Amino acid sequence: MKKLEIGIIGGAGYTAGELIRLLLNHSETNINFVYSTSNAGNKLYQVHQDLIGTTEIRFTSEINEEVDVLFLCLGHGNSKAFLEKNTFSADTKIIDLSNDFRLLADKNFGGKEFVYGLPELQKETTKEAEYIANPGCFATALQLAILPLAANGLLNNDLHINAVTGATGAGTSLSATTHFTYRDNNFSHYKAFSHQHLGEINQTVNLLQADFKSEINFMPNRGNFSRGIFATSYTKFEGSIEKAKKMYQAYYKAAAFTFVSDTDIHLKQVVNTNKCVLHLVKHENKLLITSVIDNLLKGASGQAIQNMNLMCGFEETLGLNLKANYF
Repeated sequence: MKKLEIGIIGGAGYTAGELIRLLLNHSETNINFVYSTSNAGNKLYQVHQDLIGTTEIRFTSEINEEVDVLFLCLGHGNSKAFLEKNTFSADTKIIDLSNDFRLLADKNFGGKEFVYGLPELQKETTKEAEYIANPGCFATALQLAILPLAANGLLNNDLHINAVTGATGAGTSLSATTHFTYRDNNFSHYKAFSHQHLGEINQTVNLLQADFKSEINFMPNRGNFSRGIFATSYTKFEGSIEKAKKMYQAYYKAAAFTFVSDTDIHLKQVVNTNKCVLHLVKHENKLLITSVIDNLLKGASGQAIQNMNLMCGFEETLGLNLKANYF
């Protein structure tokens, strides 16, 4: 059977590097081109040095408009601009990893309707989609922590979230807060209460629980590690911890990559995997949900592959059975 021909736009960043690594090891895909005007002619491993010995593919400034699947790994706002200037086959499926099409107000563009690609939220819709808006990394970790509550109409009070992300979440471009001398032995918050992923999170909560009127208070933090998101979310919950665990286990019973742990969790369980692991604790009238993901995989490229698998009729886990970097 012929493999899917894959195109990647914006191939030099961290998410693109992980996407390329996954696709090179996916049994049903062939990378047709990796587009990067600034790196055209260079071999992929000259930028993504972990790929040395794996591939001789070069970056290109040429585009094949007939590829089966196109991944957009561009900065926020640039996917729309790219699609305005470039036309692809009507049969080309598109998965966008930016935030350009995630909100309902932005889902229709150039005759295309983008589906919000969080499989645990709407797997069947994803299977029928031609165009996917891949969720943000924080948005993935935080939504997976609260989907069962919203789906059961139990988010009736303010939600408080504190989450820490690794340095790769800021991308490859250096700034004052991504430089090693700032990150090393340091910890800081940013975009307190106003992070852009709140739009996605509120949208999903209101989709599942239309009467939700409370506040989602989100404190994003910068950690002094490379990759991963560790998030704690809590809200009032009147039921027992046993009820909460049964509810979460039932909701994620058919989920390929989201799991509920009975013991405390940590980042090393998920880094280099497409997993999200959750842990629940009840304290008096509050339920604490801890969630951990790899921001570059379940929070970006791994979830993009998961969506591709669903869209193309493959096994959902194909190419994503990865072992965590535990030691």
